[in-house]
Amino acid sequence: MKNKIIGLVLLFALAAVLSACGNTKFKADYSLELPDFEHVNQRGDKVSLDSLKGKPWIGMYIFTNCRSICPPMTFNMTQVQEKLKKKGVENYNIVAFSIDPDVDKPQVLADYLGKYNVPDKSKWNLLTGYSQKYIEQFAVKSTKILVKDDPNTDQVIHGNQFFLVDKDGVIVKMYSGFAKNADDVPIDTIVSDIETYIDENL
Repeated sequence: MKNKIIGLVLLFALAAVLSACGNTKFKADYSLELPDFEHVNQRGDKVSLDSLKGKPWIGMYIFTNCRSICPPMTFNMTQVQEKLKKKGVENYNIVAFSIDPDVDKPQVLADYLGKYNVPDKSKWNLLTGYSQKYIEQFAVKSTKILVKDDPNTDQVIHGNQFFLVDKDGVIVKMYSGFAKNADDVPIDTIVSDIETYIDENL
């Protein structure tokens, strides 16, 4: 009887260990599959959804003439990258879709990025080369984020979200990329999620 009890205890312990090994720390909050795209970045290189696959990337919407949330969003993204660099995390990309493509030609985007202290510019892709109508529809339909040209000004209305895309081109997380109180932007959470995703999937 005693041996049976010991055997059952060991069996339950083994089951618990196997169960724990099967658990993952990364939990997706979304499953938004992105459509194929191919655009040009600030270096004049073509960047497609396929070329980004194989590693996660974090995306956002900005434009260089923005007088509101784009500068702090871009700064916050540099802070995300700074912390990833300190942790030795390498297998990721950063993608910023211009929502003012008629103005934001590749060199304009390169000059914009040059204003920031970017830890590793090679991981940044600031995209352009499409129409205003295209990016408005892409943002709303594919990422569920509002992008709308303001006909009364030279500004573009848009959401402040950062979105994490997995290695297969699926949005799995969204975060606030801007807040009036900078401490409310979840930079540490973003860094932790990217690090955990890479550890578990690459």
